[in-house]
Amino acid sequence: MKIFNTLTGRKEEFIPLEPGKVKMYVCGPTVYNLIHIGNARPMIVFDTVRRYLEYKGYEVNFVSNFTDVDDKIIKKAIEEGVDSGVISERYIRECKEDMAAMNVRPATVHPKATEEIDAMISLIDTLIEKGHAYRAEDGTVYFRTESFRDYGKLSHKNLDELQSGFREIKVTGEEGKENPSDFVLWKPKKEGEPYWESPWCEGRPGWHIECSAMSKRYLGEQIDIHGGGEDLIFPHHENEIAQSEAASGKEFAKYWMHNGFLNIDNKKMSKSLGNFFTVREIGEKFDLQVLRFFMLSAHYRSPLNFSAELMESSKNGLERILNGLDKLRELEGKKTEDSGLTEEEKNWVEEAHGLTAKYEAAMEDDFNTADGLSAVFELVKLSNSTAGESSSREYIGYMKKNIETLCQVLGLVTERKAEVLDEQVEALIVDRQKARKEKNFALADEIRQKLLDMGIILEDTREGVKWKRA
Repeated sequence: MKIFNTLTGRKEEFIPLEPGKVKMYVCGPTVYNLIHIGNARPMIVFDTVRRYLEYKGYEVNFVSNFTDVDDKIIKKAIEEGVDSGVISERYIRECKEDMAAMNVRPATVHPKATEEIDAMISLIDTLIEKGHAYRAEDGTVYFRTESFRDYGKLSHKNLDELQSGFREIKVTGEEGKENPSDFVLWKPKKEGEPYWESPWCEGRPGWHIECSAMSKRYLGEQIDIHGGGEDLIFPHHENEIAQSEAASGKEFAKYWMHNGFLNIDNKKMSKSLGNFFTVREIGEKFDLQVLRFFMLSAHYRSPLNFSAELMESSKNGLERILNGLDKLRELEGKKTEDSGLTEEEKNWVEEAHGLTAKYEAAMEDDFNTADGLSAVFELVKLSNSTAGESSSREYIGYMKKNIETLCQVLGLVTERKAEVLDEQVEALIVDRQKARKEKNFALADEIRQKLLDMGIILEDTREGVKWKRA
């Protein structure tokens, strides 16, 4: 299995620190509003990475945090006249609801920044003791970037160039810095803000120290995979490396994975452009399994363009897979006994084995989900052309289970949601059945067309009338 490592800029063979186990940390959202589709991409990407690792037999300890103390959270709390905890807890609940709708599994642990303050203070204390951090007169604690000689190794930025660049940026309240590139580990409280006691002042942690402390607590000083969006490479992940490695003297993460940006109709997502969409808003127009399918239809490192047309295409693609499985389930349900595989079916099983191997090869080449999906489509095509009324139960069951398993690894739900028809639709279906029974086919056709206009497609089978959404 190969992973593209942002740290080295190349694909590398994945060798975990401990055989059979994977320690994985992914930066989670800052919870001050509903998550948007840009947040959804890393959630879906790294949930899929985790699923595939587990499919290959690894025991994965997956940690993803919630940043529940932040300027944006505090601002919203002041606007609503409530405690900041009210805001963060509300949007953690909403985030988890959206994650579930996208079939993103809960992490092994979802730590909250506000519950890990002691761990952060301890880590900052270690950095001060080792000369990597210092306290300014106002109580702010800064990380001394010049003390960490590898600073810039993830983003491939030169510290001297960074220093000169930072000198051009004048930030009020940062006069206590030794160097412009030094960054905040702890900041003094402001009026109306939540705060905690510390050896330096009453205040709260900087953003970067949170993930270093939480990763260390739940995964240890060294981890296998650290993931997140491309926008986090600098400064967030760069600063995480500096803090963690300066404190421990050990390599923090072996493999750094970053997903590409998401654009909307070929433009950067922005509220000012009016192209900002929350996951909840997309869920009003599409099943969020369609959003997941869409996200997986491109390689995770590639920029991804979101549009209504591409979502419709993804909806159709997912429907092809679901229809293929519906057919197999229907065929399987009709089989009461099994005669075993025929010679021809054995050949088709071998062909299916090859397509499964193609799927795994794609996934093991830096988690190429687009090519993985292509292999699933080929399996569905094979199934559609070979499985029929005369097929053995063993063959039908094999194809069904194979497709289901590969979809589950991608996090695609293959069981259709049970839909409840409203009373008007149910009444029309009953009226049509009555008209057919009375041989009033003109009325039956009229009712069928009316239902079609309402988005309900009817299918008359030997088992009775079936329906589906158009």
